[in-house]
Amino acid sequence: MAVAGRPNVGKSTLVNALCGGKVAIVSDKPQTTRHRIFGIAHGEDHQLVLVDLPGFQRPLDPLTERMQRTVERSFEEVEGVLFVLSARERIGAGDRFIAKRVFALGVPVVIALNKVDRLKPGHIATQMATAAQLGGFHALHPVSAKTGDGIGALREELVELLPEGPAYFPPEQRTNLPLELQLAELVREQALHLTKEEVPHAITVEVEELGEKVVRASLFVETDSQKQILVGRGGSMVKQIGTRARPELERVLGRPVYLDLQVKVKPRWRRDEGLLERLGI
Repeated sequence: MAVAGRPNVGKSTLVNALCGGKVAIVSDKPQTTRHRIFGIAHGEDHQLVLVDLPGFQRPLDPLTERMQRTVERSFEEVEGVLFVLSARERIGAGDRFIAKRVFALGVPVVIALNKVDRLKPGHIATQMATAAQLGGFHALHPVSAKTGDGIGALREELVELLPEGPAYFPPEQRTNLPLELQLAELVREQALHLTKEEVPHAITVEVEELGEKVVRASLFVETDSQKQILVGRGGSMVKQIGTRARPELERVLGRPVYLDLQVKVKPRWRRDEGLLERLGI
């Protein structure tokens, strides 16, 4: 089941909530999700596979072109769509553009109106009425991925739409991402949290060594000034990124590791088809 919506409506946080643990990294920066990420929710009699996609956007460079192609390809093979809207923002032209695309697929569309926590009931009701006008939806759920409100009912709704069939993934698997890419994304998540303005979009991470005791990764940026920001005074910023990322890596690996981070300048990496291929984008 594909998860669609504008950038920054909380798709990845919602996928994590539905899967009962971290599958995709999250931040308050748009375009955080760059890959097609399978989030796998296991139940006694079901396996719900949610495809967390980059947000719909107008391609600006080879990176965003690849991201948009990923979105389009993913719609060719889905059994349903979870269409995510933000209750905190006006439902406008961008949402209507995506609605036109997903409702034309001919599969059930479940709308999740996300981020309803701390909103007044009247505002939520107004947003639900607006969302209901987007197309012939199967169901509409107000939820908060952050607090968990409404997540159980939404999960049950999605499970009911599943066709009978075999389990595609073993019960211990929660995502389709290769291990090195999972680790790289966890490092990038902390870099996103700690940087601002143009820097987050210019950051990518590649794990270059995954050993028993050491993980070595490179953080690529496009300019020397971005590198200075990411390194920080006396190495303070990159050290903080590593300090915050290491427990996340250890949780995935199930063992303590030393995390060695290097910041490198790679001009115009977002246009480097070879690097984008290596990064799995």
